[in-house]
Amino acid sequence: AGRWRLYGEADQVLDGHRAGLLLVPAHAGGYARSRVLLFLVAGDTAGVVRTRRTGLDATRSQGRIQLRDVQAELLGSDEDTDVRAALAGLGDFAAAVLAAEAVGAADRALERTVEYVKQREQFGRPIGSFQAVKHRLADVYVAVRAARSAAYYAAWATVHGEQVGGLALAQALEALRAAAGEGIQLHGGIGFTWEHEAHLYFKRAAGDELLFGPGHRLRAHAAEAAGLFAGREVTV
Repeated sequence: AGRWRLYGEADQVLDGHRAGLLLVPAHAGGYARSRVLLFLVAGDTAGVVRTRRTGLDATRSQGRIQLRDVQAELLGSDEDTDVRAALAGLGDFAAAVLAAEAVGAADRALERTVEYVKQREQFGRPIGSFQAVKHRLADVYVAVRAARSAAYYAAWATVHGEQVGGLALAQALEALRAAAGEGIQLHGGIGFTWEHEAHLYFKRAAGDELLFGPGHRLRAHAAEAAGLFAGREVTV
């Protein structure tokens, strides 16, 4: 009767438990006219069941959303609208944005660690003066700079029709994990405490990998989309 009702479930939706308006892609048409349409659902609509999930990263809340015969408003026309291509492009755009966020977090984690190793002393000298510590931080610095270049390129590429956001995100998340891990180690005992912020950077890296990664899967997806290994034989 000119109205749509949705039934289904989505897990690990960012801020899903408290969002006032939900944007829901849903399959419609069955096997004969299978397509993905986009709907608007108010958060307080009858039949919407939302549960907050306990996530690894407490600073990025998640929720499970269950739609039980929920009335929804269709965006666009149901005759010629299929949003799968648009959603794929949106995913790459989101990956480019998240890559920039991860690079910023990695850079800040490295900056805090460098500040700390200049102050903490062992054997009468700052630990940052030891060659082993310098080498570890130099490796992180190179990783962060490389990830920053990848994020810059992904930002440029998204407006020129090139989908490299996933590759940039893979590199950025690896840099963030390295910077956060070294930060915890080089902060010593205080780096393992709840009172210090070092664990927040590590949880953001691990949480983003659970949601959007890990890096090897992002790279594998990019290779498959590019047909990198299609029809090729490998000889040993």
